Parts: sequence; structure tokens; C-alpha cells
Amino acid sequence: MAKRTTRRAAPRKDSKDSSKEGKSTSRRRSGNRSSRSKRRSRRRSRLGIALAFTALLGLGTLVGLGGYTLHLDQQIRSQFEGKRWSLPARVFARPLEIYVGLDLDRETLEQELQLLHYHPGQEGGGRYARRGDSLVLNTRGFPFADGYEPARSVRVSFSDGRVSGLEDLEQGNSLPLLRLEPALIANIYPSHGEDRLLVQLDDVPEELIRTLLTVEDRKFYEHRGVDPAGIARAALANLRAGRTVQGGSTLTQQLVKNYFLTHDRSWGRKFNEAIMALLLEWRYDKDEILEAYLNEVFLGQDGMRAIHGVGMASQFYFQRQLSELSTAEMALLVGIIRGPSFYDPRRRPERAMERRNLVLALLESEGHLESDQARAARERPLNVSANPPSGVTPFPAFVQLLRDQLRRDYRDADLQEEGLLIFTTLDPIKQLATEQALVRRLARLEQGRGLPEGSLQGAVVLTRPDNGEVLAVVGDRQVRQAGFNRALQARRPVGSVIKPMVYLAALSHPHRYSLATLLEDEAFTVELDNGDTWTPRNASREFYGQVTAQESLVRSYNVATTRLGMDLGVGRVVEQIRRLGIRQDLPAYPSLLLGAVDMSPLEVTGLYQGLASGGYHVPLRAIREVMDREGQLLQRYSLSLRQAADEKAVYLVTAALHEVTRSGTGRRLKSSLPEGLAVAGKTGTTGEMRDAWFAGYSGDALAVVWVGRDDNQPMGLTGSSGALPVWSDVMQAVSRRGLMPSVPEGVAWRLIDAETGLLAEEDCETAQWMPFIDGSAPMQRSECGVQTPPQEASQPRWLFGGGQ
Repeated sequence: MAKRTTRRAAPRKDSKDSSKEGKSTSRRRSGNRSSRSKRRSRRRSRLGIALAFTALLGLGTLVGLGGYTLHLDQQIRSQFEGKRWSLPARVFARPLEIYVGLDLDRETLEQELQLLHYHPGQEGGGRYARRGDSLVLNTRGFPFADGYEPARSVRVSFSDGRVSGLEDLEQGNSLPLLRLEPALIANIYPSHGEDRLLVQLDDVPEELIRTLLTVEDRKFYEHRGVDPAGIARAALANLRAGRTVQGGSTLTQQLVKNYFLTHDRSWGRKFNEAIMALLLEWRYDKDEILEAYLNEVFLGQDGMRAIHGVGMASQFYFQRQLSELSTAEMALLVGIIRGPSFYDPRRRPERAMERRNLVLALLESEGHLESDQARAARERPLNVSANPPSGVTPFPAFVQLLRDQLRRDYRDADLQEEGLLIFTTLDPIKQLATEQALVRRLARLEQGRGLPEGSLQGAVVLTRPDNGEVLAVVGDRQVRQAGFNRALQARRPVGSVIKPMVYLAALSHPHRYSLATLLEDEAFTVELDNGDTWTPRNASREFYGQVTAQESLVRSYNVATTRLGMDLGVGRVVEQIRRLGIRQDLPAYPSLLLGAVDMSPLEVTGLYQGLASGGYHVPLRAIREVMDREGQLLQRYSLSLRQAADEKAVYLVTAALHEVTRSGTGRRLKSSLPEGLAVAGKTGTTGEMRDAWFAGYSGDALAVVWVGRDDNQPMGLTGSSGALPVWSDVMQAVSRRGLMPSVPEGVAWRLIDAETGLLAEEDCETAQWMPFIDGSAPMQRSECGVQTPPQEASQPRWLFGGGQ
């Protein structure tokens, strides 16, 4: 029988314990479910928070980006609205006005045209051609204050040094007047040195715009500021070439970069550039943006001057207006935008030529040029002017006078930023002739006198006698050098050039003095207020006894002049000088009568302006008109006159000063000036020959010359030997009309015996013609010559060069 196997039974648990265990297990299971739920809840909470934070962050980013975009938009509107660039003031010479009868020959007109950068040829503006004794001009239009002068095709004919005909070739009729545009002689730059000449889009040739868009932004009129396709195309081209050969920036982006941003290559700048380009295109139309680009684009550097805009670049490289440029020249202008320094046509002509021809090839490939046109353009030279037109004025002495006068009415900021157009009185032809006369004559004086080369200095002021317009100023023999301006700043003793004012003051009292009044030229001593004494002496150290007032002035006698001034009263002489415009305090010392007073050449010019104008105080002026950048007249500087001396007395003094140039201290002029060019003037020499002066005038020019040394050392030259030769050279070059003043009512001419001051007959060897104010002529007759009843004489025509 099989053995039964018995298993031990497991001990039974108490029911109560069993119940507890079940409950515990249930709780653990329930707790696990609750924990998982809580964890899921916490995860959902964190996710919600994260999503909310992300949403808030995105919203904040959008708000921030929107705010930043609004900031950029505000910047664009505030800076771009109206496109107010800081523009230098443009300073122009006087315009040449041509009319029949004008003293002007063909050679002088050609010289003027060259200053205006006219070129030989027949087609296009800014051209001229010779036709026998005439010139055919294709002029440029110009906006004057009183109206626009249109471009014309004109024939100017000449005969005997005058304009004999003026014909409008387009209309087929004669012209009463032709005004050429004035030459630009200076710019007054902003502190940042940017130079630009604003152009309007309508004035830019279509060919230039087409060339620009072909090279820089073909889809300019299609995109909205940024061209993604263009960026991709440029990136691919650069990748293939292994270097930067194309740029993906649109014209709008380039404008933003130049106008608003820096030139760093950061991603932040790129981001700003893109956003601002989109905003610019949203705010403004394409033509406004294109016009701004044409005026803003950087195209070259000239020292501290930056050349901006195509208008100024055309002048800088070709010295011509945009409308006068050829296809090849426009291609060069556009080509160098990519790198004005790298492609500088003056310093790197090979690079510039290659770049220009690349632009021409691109125009040909795009169908804008026929193959023969492109080939002809590629064969042309760069045609860039050898030297860039300097931003520095060629006439610094005149411009300094101009700025002194401008400061009375304009702030420096106005002159540097507002683009004012300033029309001056400068005559560039006369300015150049005056410079040449001074420079050449000083060199000859040094050589002839054995003086060290460069030891002499000089200054010249040239004006119109009738209206005080300053035609030329030279303040240094280094005429292009800006610095110490002797014409304005060198205050030197004037010597005998002051003497005519002594005689003017005396002759204004005709009941006491006339040109025939006898003066004592004998030694005498003056006791001064401080107890000192002063004894005047003649330059020759001799005395001449009794002399007429005319002879005393003509021969420049110191002693007789001093006696006249002392008898009249020095105070009256001072008063007369002040009425003629001298503002400085003049002590009424007797030595003032002989020129012991310091004045600048400009101040001396003001004195003689009163004589040349017939007795009027005529303020010297360098400005005619000022216009704003829009061409609106701001101010006109009109002629201002004030009676400053008796016209009859002035006429008498002029007659005596004419005699100075015929028989007195200025008699060298009689042989050096052209026959018939009658002039009046006076020499001046100071102690130990330290200063030499000559001041005088003809019918159409007044000039004052000073010659001396900067170290104030004696130079061995008098007014007659030092300053007069310069003055003579100036007048030969600039004057065409001699003195021929009309006789004032109440003045008559008489023959006078120079030894007795009495009426004389023509047979008297010492007889001289002299003018007299009614009631001042002597009544007695001299015994010199044939004794016949005296007869009233009219003005002798030969006195002022007319000939009998």
C-alpha cells in the first residue's frame, strides 16, 4: 500500500490581521493612483505656465519689436522728411553781362569761358567755337535772383576791342543782353566736410538713371525695400567667385546705410538696415527715394572734403554739369559707386577704366546700348580733369573780406549748413590780372634793387569808382595762400596818400583857399600840447619858398602841406576824413597831416572812393545778393550813397591829382600807361622808405597798392619807385576808360601863373590851367606873358586825356 505523504499546513492568520493587510494594500494602490495624478497635474500646470510664459514672451517680443519699429519709423520721419542736408554756402563771382558796345575782346571772353569750364566744340551746353572775329557760344542756364537765364546758342562779334554784335542763333534775332553764369569761387563748408550739389530727379539725365539701376538695383521699381532674390543671387555669385563680387543691397538699403546708419558689418546693423528700408519704402514713393540716393551717395574724397551726390561728383571729376556728360562718363560715375577710393580715376586709372568698361558691357548685355555704341564708349579716354577742382578758394584774400561782411547779417551756422547762394562783386579776370601784376613786379623790384628774393610783400585793392564794388583783392604775393591778409589786416603808416584829404578840406572853403593860393614852404616848428616840438621837413631836405596849393600837392611838399593844414585846423581835416568813412579814432596831431596814421589798404581805398565817386561816401561792398537753397532772394546789397564832401572841391582835387600823374611824383605813369588813359593818383612814402603807397583812379577803376616788408625794415623804395609800378601794371590790365569828369556847375577853368598865383596868358611859360569854384579865382593878372584882358576859359580837353 502506498505511503501517504502529509504536507504541513500553513498557519492561519487571524481574520483581523487579514483585514488590516487588505486595507493597507488598498490604500497603497489608491495612494499610487493619487500620486500619479498629482504628478500629471503638476506637469500640466508647468506646461501651462510654460505655454503662458512663451505666449507672454512672444507677445512681449512682438510689442518690443513693434515699439522698436515705431522708433525706427520715427527716426526716418524726423531725419528724412524734407531731406534737409547740411549744405555749404556757394560763393559766386559776378556774372559777365555782354552787350553791344561793351569793352571786351575775343581773347578776354575766351579766358572767361575757360574759368567757367567751357570746352571747344559746337554740340551741347558749355561749349564754344571760333568763327573768324566772333565766338559761337552754347551757354548754360542759370537761376539768377531776378529770373532764370535760359541756355542759349549765341554769336558774339567783336570789333576794335568791343562787342559789335550779339545774335541769338535759335531765334535769329539780336539780343540786348547776355548773362553768362557766374564762376564758383568758394564754398563755406559744414564742420563735417561733406560737399554736395543738390539735384532734382527731373534734372538728372535718363541715361544716368538707367545706368545706375542696371548696375546697382535692376528691380528697384518692383521690390519693397529688400530684394531676397537679389540677396540670394549675390550670395551665389560671391560663393562661386570665392570673394565679394556682387552686393545684394537695394538702392533703398544703401540709402539707409549712408543716411541713417554706421558702416559696421554687424548683424544688428544689417537688421536695422532691412527694417528701415521696408519702412522707408512704406513712407515714401520710389522717386523720392531715388532722388535722395542720387544726392547722398558717396563718390570721392578730397582731403577733408567728402564728395556726395552725382551733381557734385560730375563737377569734381569732369568739371561739367550732369547734362553735359557722355555715356562713357556716366558709366564711370556709376561704376565708382562700388568703391570710390578703389576705383579712383585719378590715382588708379587702370582700375577705373576696367570698371567703366564692365558697366558699359552690362548696359550692352541688357540691351541699353547697341554694340557699336558700347564699343565707341569703351574706346574713349576717362576724360577726368587732371586736377580736382579744389574745395579751397583760389581767391582767399577776397573771400576773407566777403566773410567779414557776411558776418554782419549771417551766423556761421547759416553759412555752413543752409546752402546759401552768395553772389559777389569779384571780377575773376581782373583778379587774376591784379595778382599777376603784383607778383611779377615785386620780383622785378627785388632783382633790380638787389633785394633778397621774397623779401618784399604787397597788397592791392581794386574797386569800381562809381559804386564801391570790390573787383579784386590781393593780400599776399603767394596769392593762393590763406593767412595774413595785408589788404585787410596790415595797418601801416600811410604817408603822403593822406594829403589829398588835407587839400579837400581846405578847398571846401573857397572863400579862403583855391588851387592858386600861395603857401609858404619854409622851415617852421610846431609846439605840441605836451610841450614837445615837431619840425616838418620835405623829402628832399630843401625848401621851396612860396608855392601854389596845386604845386604843393603835385610835388608832395611836406612843409607847405603842414602849413595849410595848421592854418585850416587839423580838426577840420580829421572831420573830413571821418566823413569819408574812416571809423578809427584819429588824434588831431599835426603829424597826421603828413600821414602819421596807420591804415589798411582797404581803408585807404575807402578814402579814395570818396574822391573817385565825386564826393560821396560809398561803402565798399563785396556782396551783391544772397539767395536761399531754393533760389529765393534773401537780401540784396544795393548801392548806398551819402554826400561826404563838396563835389566842386572834389573836382579840384581830382584835377590836381591828375597833374600829379603828368608832372609830379607820379609822372612815370605818363609814359607807362596807354595814351589817352587819363588817371589821378598820389604817391606815399613813410620814414626810411619802410612803406610805399600809390592810390589812384581812372574812369572805370580805382586801385590802392602797398609795398613793404613784413619785418618793417627799410627797403629803399618810395611810392614812386615801389608801389607806382605795380599800380601801373594793374591799370594797364584792367582799365579801359580814362578820366573825363563833367565840370560841376559853379566851376570854371583859368590860366594861372604858377609862380605868382595870378591870372596868366597862354604866352606865360609858367602858366597852368587850374579849375576854380566861382568867386575863388584871383582877380589880378600876372605880368608874365602878353598882357591882354583875361578871358574865361572852359575846361581844357587835354587835361583829362581827350586831346585838343
